[in-house]
Amino acid sequence: MAGGRCGVLIEDGFPGQRLRVLSARRVERALAQPGIAHLVVTDAGYFPTAQAHGKVRATGIPQCVVLVCVLGGGRVSIEGVHHDVTRGQVVVLPPNVPHSYEADETEPWTLWWVHLQGRDLEEFLRETGMTAARPVRQLRDVYRPVALIEEIVAAMERGDTDGSLLAASGAAWHLMAQLCSEQVAGDAALPVVDAARDYIIANPAEPITIHGLAAMARMSPSHFASQFRQRVGTSPIRFQTQVRMGRARELLDTTSHSVESIAREVGYSDPFYFSRVFRQLHDVAPTVYRSQRKE
Repeated sequence: MAGGRCGVLIEDGFPGQRLRVLSARRVERALAQPGIAHLVVTDAGYFPTAQAHGKVRATGIPQCVVLVCVLGGGRVSIEGVHHDVTRGQVVVLPPNVPHSYEADETEPWTLWWVHLQGRDLEEFLRETGMTAARPVRQLRDVYRPVALIEEIVAAMERGDTDGSLLAASGAAWHLMAQLCSEQVAGDAALPVVDAARDYIIANPAEPITIHGLAAMARMSPSHFASQFRQRVGTSPIRFQTQVRMGRARELLDTTSHSVESIAREVGYSDPFYFSRVFRQLHDVAPTVYRSQRKE
């Protein structure tokens, strides 16, 4: 990627661009409206092959800035640290933090982007793990975030009515949830963690231990457990219990197998212990669950 640019940076005005910006007064109203206030899209757009595009914000802005680079590249500077940005990456710039960004001089980026405010924003930023120190992430699937930003832009192009802004807010909420769940392609631990998760799903009846799974992944038990919890949201043992109970519910709903037989099929040699675990998760015994009407 080329180094820093000389000359004047262009904020917008690119052939084929799409751009929507709410007025300050409309943003203020939206931040007080039920539903919309959870995540307000203040600005959104699409800049194709944005030659000389860039922005310098010496004091930051109240909104979070999300940039998705689909082609080309550029550079982001935040708190004095420079980060290269290439295709397939997302940039998240927190609110009220000084920053600047610019397209690469020889291969300028194509961006889909949004600015966000709202009561749920701080929690989303915390859950994405993207901070001022780590603002750039490689996306596993760039198409879904782009589709969601396109949905946001299309909603805002219909005007700044309550319905349009609510639709944009819902898509933005989905976008940030997607970023929270995205794996970091450069994290070498994630493929083996995903493999362990898939193994548990495919083999619910197999006994597992943290030490055994960690050995298969060639990681220490503590590091494996930490990475698994970060990726999946719970411990391997609890995840296996959830998988087993899901399979048990399926068998109870779709077969006439006895509870004892189902217990064995999902990895419990003791049907009484199986029933106790099932009751802890579902508040009813397996036999009661089976008798309940499900529609």
